[in-house]
Amino acid sequence: MKSLIVSILYSALAAFAFGSCTISLTMSGASIPENLSTFSVQYINNRAPLINPNLSQDLTEGLKDRIQKESRLSLTEDRGDIEFSGNITGYSTQPMAIKADAVSAQTRLNVSVKIQCRNFKDPKKDWEQSFSAYRDYDSEDNLADVEETLVSQLVEELTENIFNKAFADW
Repeated sequence: MKSLIVSILYSALAAFAFGSCTISLTMSGASIPENLSTFSVQYINNRAPLINPNLSQDLTEGLKDRIQKESRLSLTEDRGDIEFSGNITGYSTQPMAIKADAVSAQTRLNVSVKIQCRNFKDPKKDWEQSFSAYRDYDSEDNLADVEETLVSQLVEELTENIFNKAFADW
């Protein structure tokens, strides 16, 4: 009985290894239609009342990098099969946790963006959505001292959420 099971396993393995079946898996869980081969990302403009001078560039490049790393799509400067554009709509801080002496112990940095995705191969799959992310930091820290680290984390989260909206098969 044991040799029969081993034979079946070897046969299944051989059929899988030499058969015509192909499986395409990605770490991201991306589900990209076969008819898409290129993508483009337009510069994401900063329309927030409070401006971080690096945020537009960081978000634009971060989205390009994420799609290149987590999909088979090729970046093009021309219009891609799928194109992303949008605006940063919010960049703000607000006090969060208040200590006994009515002083804020934590401050929240919040970033909001509105992204449009155009699928030129299947326009029914176009979408527009707002995304936001935040990070809390110690109010005793000067924002200028922690801002670069916080913005990097926020860009990472926002690009992941945009990528998932565009390509994850929920």
